[in-house]
Amino acid sequence: METSTTGFIVESLTRAIVEHRLLPGTKLAEQKLADHFGVSRTLVRQALFQLSQNRLIRLEPARGAFVAAPSVQEARQVFAVRRMLEAEMVRAFLAQSTPAKIRALKAHVAAEKKAMEGNDVGQRTELLGDFHVRMAELMGNDVLAQLLGELISRCALITLMYQSTTAAEHSHEEHAAIVAALAASDAAQAVRLMQQHLDNVEAGLTFDRDLPTNDLSMALSSVSP
Repeated sequence: METSTTGFIVESLTRAIVEHRLLPGTKLAEQKLADHFGVSRTLVRQALFQLSQNRLIRLEPARGAFVAAPSVQEARQVFAVRRMLEAEMVRAFLAQSTPAKIRALKAHVAAEKKAMEGNDVGQRTELLGDFHVRMAELMGNDVLAQLLGELISRCALITLMYQSTTAAEHSHEEHAAIVAALAASDAAQAVRLMQQHLDNVEAGLTFDRDLPTNDLSMALSSVSP
């Protein structure tokens, strides 16, 4: 029971970070979290430790836990790793592609478009990141899906800190183009488009923006224990 409770706290805080409700630099007060989730501070500490292992939060002695604020160097390293992984993922996906898998990706891109048209920022942000994880899931590669999920979560912090507001629409269009290349079984084009997509996202980052701030209670208001 304790493990599942800790997992729920980790999942809830991760989602709040990915959906840009918990912003970089936000202090994660143990007692506030314990009160919100109706659990002991011990379980909260366990959850915060797991999140620190995923680099989503930082633990500071005598100060507590804070949502991580990735440096420019870290941001560039995360994108470098994603380029290495995802170029090869595209090739591997095509090697085992089926009409059903292409339909699943097309359905995901359609959901992205719907979220964008409805101006659902949280859903849009989640779907844009999950596109990459979805490819790994459709391949049946759980390790890759988990690794990409962790990288995407870190990218959510990076984009929140450094990305312009118009970048989401471009990401959706680029996802659609990647799927079209996959549907055409054009490996070279699909790889090129994926690399270009990641290059464009990184190029759209503005590294001199002010650090955003937020309130913990407001960020978790939509999360029920």
